[in-house]
Amino acid sequence: MPLDVVETLCDLVSIPSVNPMGRNDSGDEFYEYRMTDRLEAIFNQLGLPCERQEVEPKRSNIVARLEGSDQVIAFEAHQDTVPVDGMTIAPWSPEVRDGRLTGRGSCDIKGGMASMLVAVARLAEERPAGMPTILMACSVNEEHGYSGATDMARLWASGASRLVPRRPDAVIVAEPTLLNVVVAHKGVSRWKIKTAGRACHSSTPHLGDNAVYRMARVLNALEEYARDVVPTLGSHHLLSGPTLSVGVISGGISVNTVPDACSIEVDRRVMPKEDPLAARQHVIDFLNERLDTSVPIEHEAPFIASGGLSDDDNGTLAEQLGEVAMAHGGPGEVVGVPYGTDAPAFGGIGCPAVVFGPGSIEQAHTCDEWVEIEQLQTAAEIYYQFGKRGLLECRL
Repeated sequence: MPLDVVETLCDLVSIPSVNPMGRNDSGDEFYEYRMTDRLEAIFNQLGLPCERQEVEPKRSNIVARLEGSDQVIAFEAHQDTVPVDGMTIAPWSPEVRDGRLTGRGSCDIKGGMASMLVAVARLAEERPAGMPTILMACSVNEEHGYSGATDMARLWASGASRLVPRRPDAVIVAEPTLLNVVVAHKGVSRWKIKTAGRACHSSTPHLGDNAVYRMARVLNALEEYARDVVPTLGSHHLLSGPTLSVGVISGGISVNTVPDACSIEVDRRVMPKEDPLAARQHVIDFLNERLDTSVPIEHEAPFIASGGLSDDDNGTLAEQLGEVAMAHGGPGEVVGVPYGTDAPAFGGIGCPAVVFGPGSIEQAHTCDEWVEIEQLQTAAEIYYQFGKRGLLECRL
């Protein structure tokens, strides 16, 4: 059954699959279960066997298998989107205008998912001679921890999957790369830091202990660390260096109460071979050296700790995908990017993995998210052509 990429993407965008990202999840738009049900229906329509893997309640990975040769190529895309706060367009009512398709997830990454589905549907209909076995894998919780891809990769490595009894020979992860081939990207460690104080009335602040003031000392030290220490911690030929930033701060209950608690959230981007837990500990050790030990600081366990994607083992895959991309309308350049993806989960079990897809990261997560239709169509053709031939140097 052939699929149209625009119709398919409109269908996917119209299904809310918001990742709550640690926030209140009482709304109807949260979690990926509706998207998983829709994907299962598509796979059934295509006549492809599929397998669901529950990661959490209302959150299941799903994988379909198109049988071919002994070589196994996986196309992977995540089902979740970021929240819709502040959007200036209707998030679940996709529109086509001026060569673009709008809506939450249209760029990140339901556009890439739609292009992959179109390619898989075409391969399923045509069954080209010598085609590798194709997996269409759709993970959950990419936007807040990569747990779906991590569990999926572990299942594949264990041999316990009914449809994926061994590790794939290559994995192509969909993200908006402007049809370039990403071979390396940073990882991340994120955690909360808390300071405690003693509350009192603001008219007598000397009777309390201001947790915000305590946190101010922490922030000054973190600014020093980001400015003077992080730039000395390594580099990569395709990436800028590691970074540290503070993105969230919270403290106090009212202006007339001295706050007894304050918290911040820290984002430490790591290089491809840098241990995210060791990077976090390096920050903690620096703060312990710089700050008065009488000021208690609590470091919560990281809520995300993901390594980066290394370009050590994906060169053949990147070269051949780039050749296909260039031959069929894409730039196909080998690049590195600063953001994270699901790809390291698969690289971690020994699968060569790259990142490739339609759209630009500049349109991802925006108030008027969109993707160019021409990029969707080109991506679908490139996925199809690569899926048709597989890895030329790795046929089993």
